[in-house]
Amino acid sequence: MPTLKESVYDILDYDPECGLVEKIVTIGLIILIITNVIAVILQTEPGIGTEYATFFNVFEVFSVGIFTIEYLLRLWSITVDLRYREPVRGRLRFMVTPFALIDVLAVLPFYVPFFLPVDLRTLRLFRLLRVLRLFKTGRYSQAFDIFIRVFRNKQAELLVTVAVALVLLIISSSLMYSVEHDVQPDKFPSIIGTMWWAMATLTTIGYGDVTPITPLGKLLSGCIAVLGIALFGLPAGIFASGFMEEIQRKTQHPVICPHCGKLIDEQNRERET
Repeated sequence: MPTLKESVYDILDYDPECGLVEKIVTIGLIILIITNVIAVILQTEPGIGTEYATFFNVFEVFSVGIFTIEYLLRLWSITVDLRYREPVRGRLRFMVTPFALIDVLAVLPFYVPFFLPVDLRTLRLFRLLRVLRLFKTGRYSQAFDIFIRVFRNKQAELLVTVAVALVLLIISSSLMYSVEHDVQPDKFPSIIGTMWWAMATLTTIGYGDVTPITPLGKLLSGCIAVLGIALFGLPAGIFASGFMEEIQRKTQHPVICPHCGKLIDEQNRERET
């Protein structure tokens, strides 16, 4: 018979094949997360936020209480997982995992004003940070898990793309600054100031608040825009290929290791973690 800690861990650890109690807890937490995000959005409406301020405050206290208890129970029961079986080091390792950090950020805006003096603007910012609770739903989403695996598998290619984008951003800003600074010193005051124009052009957004007026500047602007289309299309292609590989992997027949009896893919994931 499982111990209390093992039962708590099984209830909080999402599994598509989980039992009735686990499903009820999971669905309840998902509903609470979504309603919290809706509440944050509605509070920004002047009429609704003022008229129902008491309701929103009570709902916030209730939600923070549930999320806090959830986090503490996860922290207490996580030693059931063999990856975090050491009482102190295991829990410290768990506390810096992405989902554990999201759990902390979900309740942190509520507790900070009690310990640190903050002005009204900072308090408003902390309240808006509550929308980060939406990321808590990722724990219960298989699609989110696939996205994380694709990102891990393609992180080298994505880093190369980011590096190339930074190099292109610096070169574009430097060239445009040298061409347009003399005729538009207020629009292109420095290379750093020109990076706003370069970013808007490379991403093909083109706000139009800063535009070149010299013939050479216009020519450079067109070339940079074309390069931006090719450059920012690369991450989409990388992610698309990663998702295709993940889908193909799932549709293939499982290969069982003759030595331990585990799935080969499961062994690979254990090595990665």
